Amino acid sequence: MKKNIIIFIFGAIAVIVLDQITKVVITEKLFMYGTHKVIEGFFSLVYVMNPGAAFGFLAGAPEIFRYFFFIGITSLAMLLIIYYILKSKQERLPVIISLTLIFGGAVGNLIDRLRFGAVVDFLDFYIGTWHWPAFNVADSAISIGAVLMVWEMLVNRKKTSSS
Repeated sequence: MKKNIIIFIFGAIAVIVLDQITKVVITEKLFMYGTHKVIEGFFSLVYVMNPGAAFGFLAGAPEIFRYFFFIGITSLAMLLIIYYILKSKQERLPVIISLTLIFGGAVGNLIDRLRFGAVVDFLDFYIGTWHWPAFNVADSAISIGAVLMVWEMLVNRKKTSSS
């Protein structure tokens, strides 16, 4: 259990620091809506502020609602993850890593919401005129953590059902 807590703490700190450093670099090096092509026709760095969640979810909602909604949901998720990490006895490493990534990403985006009322996004993948919505390191950590969690659940389900 102690090993899991150490992995969780240091992993979450690493995600948060990497997320915040990349956002500082973007905000200092690019102007709002500025673009820097990295791989022509596929990947650019951009500087956008996302007042909503993934894919602009609730971006059009009143600012005060978004502020308290996103801070409330994020805080609740963080508390549940901390509770689970502290109470779990012999949790498998992939589950700890997935929760660490989700937690670190949530904190990274929460810092932006508290500072700016929106989240700094800057990774822009595209093909031709089709663009995936811009995202950031925190979003990547949350997504990877969620995929790892689902994968781990499916693998354990198969192991349990075949035993």
